[in-house]
Amino acid sequence: MRSRTIAIGDIHGCKAALDALLVAIKPAERDKLVFLGDYVDRGPDSRGVIDTVLTLEKQCKVVTLLGNHEVMLLDALERGPEGSGWLQYGGAETMASYGWEIGNIPESHLAFLRGLKRFHATGTHFFVHANYIADISLAEQPDYALLWEHLFAALPAPHENGKVAIVGHTAQRSGEIQDLGHVICIDTYCHGGGWLTGLDVDTGNIWQADRSGRMRH
Repeated sequence: MRSRTIAIGDIHGCKAALDALLVAIKPAERDKLVFLGDYVDRGPDSRGVIDTVLTLEKQCKVVTLLGNHEVMLLDALERGPEGSGWLQYGGAETMASYGWEIGNIPESHLAFLRGLKRFHATGTHFFVHANYIADISLAEQPDYALLWEHLFAALPAPHENGKVAIVGHTAQRSGEIQDLGHVICIDTYCHGGGWLTGLDVDTGNIWQADRSGRMRH
């Protein structure tokens, strides 16, 4: 059987959705799961999401990208939760999952957060959290584009590398993937009543689960 490259969109603490998706996908050792960032905030179990992703690394290949919500969490670790503005953007739910003490975040989770990648590329696709600038190499992309810029604010042209971009961050409140050909957005608004999406980037096969863990058929 072929190996699969499966991108998974913004989880935002929705562990039940992630668990259901993984049961449906059945990742094998040869498969690669590419997580697009925003593991934490807004949903009920950010701690559990990170535990699940760490466990997956023993089961298959895992690529974990950095999202803007991880940036905010790392900033809160430096400046304190109250001083960073993080709590009002979903950080309160993350704090609750760690027993309301930022000091309760395990060392393994801190290492995970600090080791997240800015982008990932295969022969045919590249993966970033938010957006990109078309005529700048992936290694030289500014943080504001990769982590913060929504597609509706600046829809990019095809990247100079000729590959298809797989992104999250711009919430598709319809629950449907936004496929523009050269860029595909799979943040389908799980925490807000939509779905968590997994996409096999080679076949176009899609799996979706809601925040209660119900699969979409």
